Amino acid sequence: MRIPMVDLKAQYRDCAGEIDAAIQAVVGSGQFVLGPAVAAFEREAAAYCGVRHAVAVASGTDALHLALRAAGVGPGDEVVTTPFTFIATAGAISQTGARPVFVDIDPATFNLNPALVEAAVNARTRAILPVHLYGQPADLAPLRELCQERGLALIEDCAQSFGAEYGGRKSGAYGDMGCFSFYPSKNLGAYGDGGMVVTSDDAAAERLRRLRDHGRVAAYRHAMIGYNSRLDELQAAVLRVKLGRVDEYNRRRRENARRYGERLADLGVAPPAEDGKGLHVYHQYTIRTAHREAVRSTLSAAGIASAVYYPVPLHRQEVYAAANAQVKLPAAEAAADQVLSLPMYPELTEEQIDEVARVVRQARA
Repeated sequence: MRIPMVDLKAQYRDCAGEIDAAIQAVVGSGQFVLGPAVAAFEREAAAYCGVRHAVAVASGTDALHLALRAAGVGPGDEVVTTPFTFIATAGAISQTGARPVFVDIDPATFNLNPALVEAAVNARTRAILPVHLYGQPADLAPLRELCQERGLALIEDCAQSFGAEYGGRKSGAYGDMGCFSFYPSKNLGAYGDGGMVVTSDDAAAERLRRLRDHGRVAAYRHAMIGYNSRLDELQAAVLRVKLGRVDEYNRRRRENARRYGERLADLGVAPPAEDGKGLHVYHQYTIRTAHREAVRSTLSAAGIASAVYYPVPLHRQEVYAAANAQVKLPAAEAAADQVLSLPMYPELTEEQIDEVARVVRQARA
């Protein structure tokens, strides 16, 4: 594609010297698992997020799974979440033996609708798991109030929202735990898989550290059955370099979103809606249009990438469909038919945005 969804080569060119030096330092050290680079990245990420602890793990999916385990979620429990997200959110719940309970979304922000959550809470509910979709935090204040009233854990899925803010706090710092993915295309991306859980709960952090490393409490001493989920030193080294740049990356994303908004204003497509309760960091720039396939086809013919996140809500996925056969979530189902994400990354140029808008205009003509 002439204009891809993300251009990781351009990002590398911008910081190649620092990245190469950081990788060489790890290779030269001979320490590759849970070494000084991981420890330093955990300290720096915790400080950035405004929490006491950051526990690095092997992937964003593991971050969700281990956070749920650390919160005590297990067989027979239920966790309330959104149907409009990647399968990892619900899959992590299912991996604990608990059942995901899907609640519809706010049609403007695409995030979990807090006004509908309380009706889904019952004696089996153990946690609420909102997703900060596309880079905009979910409306967390009413969810936290409900969790406090009912004794539930509030676990944030921050896979798409590193650096975003809600109510003056960084993404991940508002709930009991926040879970990040460092998949390469994320706002803060590694050169492979990686994830992290942040928290200010000392006991939860200790459980997380044990869970990620086979339940280990000391050399060859294990207090629980855990997992092999350790961020490696090379990824931590890359992430430390990019962490120092993530605010600038997010500033550029917001500027690119502003430019998109100006150029698409009169084209009959709905731009992303910011709710005014925090800072949106535009992991994706997602429009809404009843003419999605025509727009997408025209973009593709012009060599411009686009993507649909997500075409099938989770309650309609094969793995969950039988258990949710009677569940109707109209806002999520309508969004799945209409959303379209356009190219978005910090290095996207004004000329490229102009070209995307020109082709969208052509498709709507």
